[in-house]
Amino acid sequence: MLLNASVVGLILPDRFNNLHMKKTMIVLPGRVKIALLYFLLILPGPVTSKAGGIVFPGTMINEEQFVRINGIEQWVTIHGESTKPVIFFLHGGPGSTLSPYSANLYKSWEKDFIIVQWDQRGAGKTFGRTAPDELTPAYLKGNLLTVEQMVSDGIAVAEYLLKRLDKKKLILFGTSWGSVLGVKMATQRPDLFSAYIGHSQVTDPADDLELYVKVYQLAEANKDTESVQLLRTIGLPPYSEARNAGKLFRIVKKYEQRHSAPAPESWFVVSPAYNNEKDNQNRSDGDDFSFVNYVGDKKLEVRSMRSIINIPRDNATFRIPVYLIQGKEDLLTPPEATKRYFDHINAPTKKYYLLPGTAHGFNQAVLDAQFEICKAIKTE
Repeated sequence: MLLNASVVGLILPDRFNNLHMKKTMIVLPGRVKIALLYFLLILPGPVTSKAGGIVFPGTMINEEQFVRINGIEQWVTIHGESTKPVIFFLHGGPGSTLSPYSANLYKSWEKDFIIVQWDQRGAGKTFGRTAPDELTPAYLKGNLLTVEQMVSDGIAVAEYLLKRLDKKKLILFGTSWGSVLGVKMATQRPDLFSAYIGHSQVTDPADDLELYVKVYQLAEANKDTESVQLLRTIGLPPYSEARNAGKLFRIVKKYEQRHSAPAPESWFVVSPAYNNEKDNQNRSDGDDFSFVNYVGDKKLEVRSMRSIINIPRDNATFRIPVYLIQGKEDLLTPPEATKRYFDHINAPTKKYYLLPGTAHGFNQAVLDAQFEICKAIKTE
């Protein structure tokens, strides 16, 4: 599927299943019965559950499938040992799915946790399931994303997971855009979750002016004439076109990378199952589609999702523990903003992790903090 350049321009990455058994009575001598019982008890359970099959205690779950959520099929992957706590990941972007990279980042966690990735509405394989041949203005206008719809989707996925995995609660992790969904899901349905972990927590993202001024100062200080000229060309926010917000965010990303410890290159190599022309195109187009919906575009008549987001005002009271992981070098969601929000939070337990040498994205320090928090959370 080709992206129509006129639309967005330069925008930013069982064995026992369905088994029917006949009732048969076999009369066995006592010693044979005992031997048979012993044999059955020591038999190992199924090594791996299949999609839709029975999940047995001690089973390694490896499921990757579309699940019907709120009227559309959405991509959900589940990997890990069935008796372990579940971590439900909410990816950022919006549109920046984690499923193609999950094994690279979290494969070693699968002995301690069940790792769940979900391609949200408008992203990755979920977007590709019903993607148009061409991303046109008419398609954008007729398929608007809303925060409310995506929160509803997230809650429905959580309910599906609890039933599918026979769990009482999940650990909820949201990164960047996913942290918007995360706080709203956690405050609306605390009964579904044992704790909420926010990484690069979004608070009040509608105004880019402070971000523009900060990155302009950095570009001038570094004699980065190319970035200075581009910032002058797009001018001060707010922007009526999504492409200009995309240009600003690309410069922000450049300066974050200069001041933070990078993630290993192997982390963000696309897994072979996702590295094909169709999936690669759907990820790219879904990223653009979601980004336009997030920042808005007056010409395309797409309302900005972020224009209504004010997390400190709307989502400060929790009935579950809250943990925030924050990069000290983060420009998009700066520590000053997330710490103000954290101080405003009312929760049974809360903790703030400020990581030096870390910006908005993932690196080893982020994963180490994630793992420490998840291991300490009491799950049911």
